[in-house]
Amino acid sequence: MERTLDSFEIGDVGVVKRVTGEGKIKRRLFDMGITPGAEIKMRKRAPLGDPIEVTVRGYELTLRKAEAACVTMEVEG
Repeated sequence: MERTLDSFEIGDVGVVKRVTGEGKIKRRLFDMGITPGAEIKMRKRAPLGDPIEVTVRGYELTLRKAEAACVTMEVEG
């Protein structure tokens, strides 16, 4: 099942299928290690939903909700 990273709940895990977006946003996500095949786990969400904290490639990363919406994930179940 495919979902965008911004729709994940705390504890959800998935694998990056593709990264959309243009220019600076896509480049920034790639530079942070969010590339196809990387496993991401949702760790925390701010009280108002933005930003979110995820674990990718063994480190914690904080993303804006708009950035997370550009990441399409493959989730089992």
